[in-house]
Amino acid sequence: MAWRVAFTSADDVYVNQHFGHARYFVIRDIEADGTSSFLERREITPVCGSGDHGAGVLDDVIESLHDCIAVLTAKIGPAPRKRLELAGITVFEEPAIIEEAARKLAAYYSRTKREE
Repeated sequence: MAWRVAFTSADDVYVNQHFGHARYFVIRDIEADGTSSFLERREITPVCGSGDHGAGVLDDVIESLHDCIAVLTAKIGPAPRKRLELAGITVFEEPAIIEEAARKLAAYYSRTKREE
């Protein structure tokens, strides 16, 4: 069983982007044993780049994450966090190395038996 997770990153190595500033998500499938595989770099329009933090842009971003169970980001505001969580996407806010974060998420989801 794999869990699909989106990471905000400016360099594909570290979780180092603010959710609203991200131009893409690094999408990885995470296995229960902590291994993860790169799936794709999913391009988006930055929520904060729209000039008005428009709900339409956030709606598009959330739709682009429809197959992910979680987002790991360096920082996120309360409004987009709530919207993601209402869409069933768990938000984790912690700057980290993506590979290490994937192992932690695997341990967490294995304990909670959260399925995709």
